[in-house]
Amino acid sequence: MPDDASADGVRLQKVLAAAGVASRRVAEDLIARGRVAVNGKVVTELGRRVHPSTDHVAVDGVAVQVDPTRRYVLLNKPTGVVSSLKDEQGRPDLTRFTSRFQERLFNVGRLDADTSGLLLLTNDGELAHVLAHPSFGVSKTYVALVNGNVTPRTLARLIEGIELEDGPIAADRARIVPGGERPGATLVEVVLHSGRNRIVRRMLDEVGHPVQELVRRRFGPLNLGDLKVGATRDLTDAELGAVLTLARRSPVQPSR
Repeated sequence: MPDDASADGVRLQKVLAAAGVASRRVAEDLIARGRVAVNGKVVTELGRRVHPSTDHVAVDGVAVQVDPTRRYVLLNKPTGVVSSLKDEQGRPDLTRFTSRFQERLFNVGRLDADTSGLLLLTNDGELAHVLAHPSFGVSKTYVALVNGNVTPRTLARLIEGIELEDGPIAADRARIVPGGERPGATLVEVVLHSGRNRIVRRMLDEVGHPVQELVRRRFGPLNLGDLKVGATRDLTDAELGAVLTLARRSPVQPSR
C-alpha cells in the first residue's frame, strides 16, 4: 500500500465525506487537528490524496472503510444450511442468502450445518482472510442446549481445559444461562477463541453433556441481537468500525 502523498488518488477529505464520516469541511478540520491516519500514520495536510481501494484510513483510532465497493452483511444462519456457496452433496447452501445482494459475497469462516447463528458475509477478501485465519483468535460466544444437568464443577473443567484428540482446549468463560432450564437439559454459554472444527460440540461431549442445539451469538465485536433466523442485515457503522479496527491490528498478514 502506498503510504505517502501522490499526485493521483482522491483527496482525503473527499473520501471521508463520501464514507459518511463527516461533511468535507468537518473532515478538513479532523485532518488539520491530527485525528486522521492513513496506513497507520497521522496526516495533517489537506492536500493528501489516497486510494480508497488500497489505503487504510482511521479517525480517532477507529478504522473507516473508504472503499464504496466493499459490503459487510450479518446473517443468522439457520440449521441445515452448510457454510459454502456450493455444496457437492446438494445440501442447502449460502447462495440463498448471498443472492439477495448485487455484490458477490462469501462467508468469513464456517458454522457446521447443525449449528445456527452469526455468520459474516462480505466481498472484502483482506478482512475475510484475517478474521478466518486460525491464528487470529477472535472471541466467539455460543449458547448450547445440552443433555443433563450441568454442574459448576463441569463449567470449571471447561475453563481449566480438557484434552481432545487434536490437543488441549480451554474455554475463556462458561456459565449456565439463567432461566434456560429445561427438563433433563441445561442451557450453557461458552466463550472461546478457538476456530477448530466442531470444537464446542466436542468439548461438551467430552464433559458428558452432548449438544442438542447450538447457536453462535457473538463473533468478536459483532452481536446477533434479535436478528431472526434466516434474516440478513448490513453492519452498522459502529460494528464495521470495530471489526475493521480489530482486523487491522491483527498480526495476521492480509491476503494479497
